Amino acid sequence: MPKLPLAYKGEGSNRMAKRVALIGFHLESNAFAAPTGPEDFRRLCFLEGEALTKEARKAAPACPLEFPGFFAEMDRLAPDWVPVPILCAAAEPGGPIEQAFFDACLAKIEGMLRAAGPVDGAYICNHGAMTATETFDPDGELYAAVRRCVGPAAVVASVDLHANISEAMVDAVDAFVSYRTNPHVDQRERGAECARHLAELMAGARSHTALVRLPLTPASITLLTASGPYADLMAAADARMAADGDLMNLSVVGGFVFGDTPKNGVALVATSRASRDHARAVAVEFAARAWADRRRFVKKLTSIPEAIDLARDAMAGARTPVIFADSGDNPGGGGRGCTTDLLLALLEGGIAGALFGVFIDPALAADAVAAGKGAEIVARFNRAGADEFGVAFERRARVLSVHPGPVVGRRGIYKGRQVDLGPNAALDLGGLVVIVASKRKQCADPVFFEMHGLDVARAKCVAVKSRGHFRAGFDEFFPPERVFEVDTAGLTAPVLERIKFRNLPRPVFPLDADAQWAP
Repeated sequence: MPKLPLAYKGEGSNRMAKRVALIGFHLESNAFAAPTGPEDFRRLCFLEGEALTKEARKAAPACPLEFPGFFAEMDRLAPDWVPVPILCAAAEPGGPIEQAFFDACLAKIEGMLRAAGPVDGAYICNHGAMTATETFDPDGELYAAVRRCVGPAAVVASVDLHANISEAMVDAVDAFVSYRTNPHVDQRERGAECARHLAELMAGARSHTALVRLPLTPASITLLTASGPYADLMAAADARMAADGDLMNLSVVGGFVFGDTPKNGVALVATSRASRDHARAVAVEFAARAWADRRRFVKKLTSIPEAIDLARDAMAGARTPVIFADSGDNPGGGGRGCTTDLLLALLEGGIAGALFGVFIDPALAADAVAAGKGAEIVARFNRAGADEFGVAFERRARVLSVHPGPVVGRRGIYKGRQVDLGPNAALDLGGLVVIVASKRKQCADPVFFEMHGLDVARAKCVAVKSRGHFRAGFDEFFPPERVFEVDTAGLTAPVLERIKFRNLPRPVFPLDADAQWAP
């Protein structure tokens, strides 16, 4: 560790006002998507210095919601604490971050931390599944850099439950926290939890961390926390934390298989107040639980023909309304948002009255906005570049509504958060209504339809480009038994056997049925 001023170790630990450095870096990297560059971060969230504090204290912030939760809890626990905001960079899930941009950000973070002087603690608010165009573990590099700069100060980190955890990440922190809900609706709570752990550590508490990673890389659709194997594992972890006062945190991190890295795999990270042996024993115990249950982490999808039959029955009143997940094209996992398998099947199947959202096509959105509400246009989908998953096609359309883009989320992952779809429109394609937007977002909130005056409660069939977060947004209309994950192609296709992985730590389950693991 670097040599620090005496004031850091002495009066610093006893000061009334604790100085806390704040660092955020959010990117879920899909190895098969185009690289993520500076413009992608600036389009969503890139905040330096006091701009981060200002954003975190807004009623409807655009920054990751862990920060507002952290600030509110620190305000409650230590009203005179001193935020030392460094940098928060966040982008929509996409390809690996461009190496030069990451290196520049890391240098900026290190420079700002050193310039800020001694701190009592640091909070790293991180997604945890970022890769770079030249390296697999930029998150680990970030954590190590923060530790180098803050020396023995307490460091706490939070990650998404789809993070891919490295030893470098865990070794650099004093406490480690991951989301506990999927769909993710607990970001504020996890930020608040990190504040409590940091306050405890800054008051003199000791901690020990341990990581156990399994050769288990499930598709994200099997990582729900309402029911299923992951829910059972998470519930057991919650019960263990409630019963074991020495256990500061037990994080059950499902991972993001499309990261395609050597550090992929369900990870158990325990933080203990007692000892490293205690942390290790708990992590191993829960890893064994997960491994014993591994065969439940496989799920059958609904085929497109089956989905069309379900939609016809719903339209005819022969069954209750249904919602479809276009699982292969989730913008929340790096999907482009412009695949056409399900959309064309609904159009060709004559499913009039259905709602479809959100199709990402800036050129088409611009056409519709320019034409204006009520206009009749030729909607040219994917004219700017189709790929193997999405074809270019045309349909006559009526512009039902146009919207400039910004909206405050109403439910689920976007609740209370500023969200911007860019210029967007609702198009009526002969009875099937499609929301076409300029900026890539997964359709996880009914507000994306409601902003156009569409009533989701009256729809008998809804299709969304989202993997699972739509469940928390649309559950007031569609309980789990009316939700169908459709087997569609794309960068987030849950049938892993179709993906050409190059870097997963093979053998690994479920791709390799004979994969082995022992504590």
